[in-house]
Amino acid sequence: MHVVIGGASGFLGSALTQHLRQGGHQVTRLVRSADTSDDTSLWDPYTGRIDQIVIDRADAVVNLSGASVARWPRTPQRRREILESRTAPTSTLAKAVAASPNPPAFISASGMSKYGVDRGDEVLTESSTAGSGFLPEVIHAWEAAAAPAVDAGARVCFMRTSLALDGDEGLLRFMLPAWKLGVGARLASGRHYMSFISRRDWVRAAELLIESPDLSGPFNFAAPTPVTNAEFTDALGDAVHRPTFLVAPGFALKAALGSIADDLLGSLRIFPSALLDAGFTFEDPDIASALGSALR
Repeated sequence: MHVVIGGASGFLGSALTQHLRQGGHQVTRLVRSADTSDDTSLWDPYTGRIDQIVIDRADAVVNLSGASVARWPRTPQRRREILESRTAPTSTLAKAVAASPNPPAFISASGMSKYGVDRGDEVLTESSTAGSGFLPEVIHAWEAAAAPAVDAGARVCFMRTSLALDGDEGLLRFMLPAWKLGVGARLASGRHYMSFISRRDWVRAAELLIESPDLSGPFNFAAPTPVTNAEFTDALGDAVHRPTFLVAPGFALKAALGSIADDLLGSLRIFPSALLDAGFTFEDPDIASALGSALR
């Protein structure tokens, strides 16, 4: 297959590009600056500039663009950046897919924040109701930006990604130094759920959506065994052979991080019903195997 990827240089995009090529697929990376590599194509997602011929020749288009939501403080300008960095690329790609004589599949990133910030112990599947607040509104707009591709009859999938775990990038990159020093801490009571997926399972799940002509709609990219923050803290301590007896009080986190603390302390218990129904088998179905894979 010929797969076009926007956001191919990121944490997940680079891994997906490598994996697809190892599987024999041709990958074209969309880039925003001049690049003489044979596997790239220039685009500007904010002005709609894109080489339509590249899209016309694709079997699948993957959208992984989006600024990090973790930077603090979350000012009005930062909020606009978070929103526009998702909706603009999605809209540009969806319109290009729709304009193709034979629309390729459109596989677009999304997030578990679709379900809100804190849903307690509720098990959240793809059919669960949407949440409210800034991040759920971003996810709603992000998925809605794919409407041109949907309306054109293209096969469209949304990857509602949970915490993707890898030792070199993402969440663990920031957590590991503290845990290796033995100062890893549970967050507040630790009873809130943390949904996760190993990076290699994320890549394999994305590959499944790309290659499967009968799959469409939203897919929760999360392992089938979400854990509480306390369980995650202990598992990471075990993985690096360090104690985890410290606690970061909720009030201190809120004082230091503002609204971002709500994201850290919220509980989302995500279950990957659609992936399991599609026959996907997780290589890292629990937190111990996911951390083992991430730290290998």
